[in-house]
Amino acid sequence: MKIKYLISLIIVCYPLICNSQHTGAWDKWNWLIGEWQGEGSGIPGEGYGTFSFSFDLDRNIIIRRSHSDYTAGDFKRKTIRDDLMIVYITNDNRDRAIFFDNEGHTINYTITYTDSSIVLTSDINPHTPVFRLIYTSLNGETVYTKFQMSRDGISFMTYVEGTSKKVQEIRNSTE
Repeated sequence: MKIKYLISLIIVCYPLICNSQHTGAWDKWNWLIGEWQGEGSGIPGEGYGTFSFSFDLDRNIIIRRSHSDYTAGDFKRKTIRDDLMIVYITNDNRDRAIFFDNEGHTINYTITYTDSSIVLTSDINPHTPVFRLIYTSLNGETVYTKFQMSRDGISFMTYVEGTSKKVQEIRNSTE
């Protein structure tokens, strides 16, 4: 009887224990949650875009959706990019992300933090550049975004950069 009671208690409490591991885990992201609109420049040319960060699956993940529209720059044609990124916490409490775009790219990121920035650095794979995506809070309503590439994972060149303004807060029903 005691074993049945113990198993029942574990089954009931397990979701609460797992959910409590994420309590406070997303605090570093709160300033970035919302919808953003911006302008920037880079190798594809001058452009504008929108992106949003929102919690999903009972605050167990963060979803970023992005749309960028670049005028005809060096590529002599207009470029439209759409992407989706899922931010999650691994079982060993590492912050990770996986990125997909309309050009067929998939990038796995490890996430680190500074006082005012969230830095996503791609996993090192042979024959593939290392990517770094940096969001820096300039104030509560403006973010500076920089996407960089590197052949060696040490020396990075900026591919696209720009600033964005928050256009809408996203409120989640689970907050």
